[in-house]
Amino acid sequence: MSYPSTSGRDLVILEQIEQDPDTTQAALASSLEVAVGTVNWHLKRLIEKGYVKVSRLERKKLKYIITPEGIALRARLTVDFIQNSFNLYRLVRERAAHAIQNLKALGYHQVRLEGSGEVAEICRLTCLEHEITLVENESAPVLKLVGLKVILETKEHEHVT
Repeated sequence: MSYPSTSGRDLVILEQIEQDPDTTQAALASSLEVAVGTVNWHLKRLIEKGYVKVSRLERKKLKYIITPEGIALRARLTVDFIQNSFNLYRLVRERAAHAIQNLKALGYHQVRLEGSGEVAEICRLTCLEHEITLVENESAPVLKLVGLKVILETKEHEHVT
């Protein structure tokens, strides 16, 4: 899973250091799917701000320690991450519900879902709640997922939500 934001990467780094103070920059880079230089930049920032301390165990071996300030930062970043996740969940659910209302207004009760991942799962659940049957039929209307957009395509119209 890739974390594009600085705070998302900081959160993962802090969590991993807390779990394994002997972790390496290479291991952190692998879990974040970024270059070691990127992890190095993040660690330097976290150290400069007093969130992480580093001690040398051997010539090339470092040990990272989260400070009390770092633990507080991790807690704040975790809360922010959860809040952002819920906000995205609500946004996608609202868009899916709006598309389903349009679908029902046009007289349909079946839809084909085009997309995958978490957004598709939210749409799938929203369809079930609104008693819309998911089908594979190529002639059925489509809920097409593009990023966080939910696009309803019927023979008559295309509705972007």
